[in-house]
Amino acid sequence: MIDIGDFKFDTQLLIAGEDLDEDEIFDYITENFEGDSLLAVGDEELIKIHFHTNRPWEILEYAAGLGEIHDIVVENMLRQAHGLKG
Repeated sequence: MIDIGDFKFDTQLLIAGEDLDEDEIFDYITENFEGDSLLAVGDEELIKIHFHTNRPWEILEYAAGLGEIHDIVVENMLRQAHGLKG
């Protein structure tokens, strides 16, 4: 069996806004959502999020509250591990 870890969905998106703080976003996600492999990088106007989770909709909802979200990708890593489209 292929091991993808504990979390099924690779969730990636961009947040466009004003006065965004990558450290605050990173800390909030870490403290409030289950997942791993978190990246929150960018500047005050654009942040890229990458996160493995079983509940990608929660990350999308949180991010939408910070600004405009776009370039959203949610891939099922279990399907990918089996050679299927994620």
